[in-house]
Amino acid sequence: MSTEFNPLAPLVGPCVIALVLTAAATDIQWRRIPNWLTFGAWLLAWPVQICLHGFQAGTWTWALGWLTGFFLFLPFYLLRGMAAGDVKLIAAVGAWLGAGMALRITLATFVLGGLWGIAAAIRSGQGRQLFESVTGVVRTGRGMPSVGTLPYGVAIAAGTVGMLFMSV
Repeated sequence: MSTEFNPLAPLVGPCVIALVLTAAATDIQWRRIPNWLTFGAWLLAWPVQICLHGFQAGTWTWALGWLTGFFLFLPFYLLRGMAAGDVKLIAAVGAWLGAGMALRITLATFVLGGLWGIAAAIRSGQGRQLFESVTGVVRTGRGMPSVGTLPYGVAIAAGTVGMLFMSV
């Protein structure tokens, strides 16, 4: 693909921001992120990546971004630390933005979500139970009883928006 300006490129960031803000809003209101949103975003990202990078490079960018987001969040889903909608959302974000940005967003999301979770547990008087659950997961490698839930789509939205603005 040539290096000339692609009029589609400036629309990627706003589309991803709309995606994560919609997911955060539905996660806050209904405590779930709908499949139509995550799968729809994932599928729409493919032709966008093709238009930006050409068929082969666009397909690789799309697939590797999706896989990066998916596999970075999957262990936490398997340990019952987050819901499937969170995994599908970060995978869709990766499909839109590529593997490198998916990795940076995932790290930012883990920091923000972790701090939020610790603050929420301490505020609700469950700090000790959180500590015991985390040490139990580290010792056994298995999920432990939860101390509560957070609409993690909010943390994903914050990490995504923050990383997009930092990359401008």
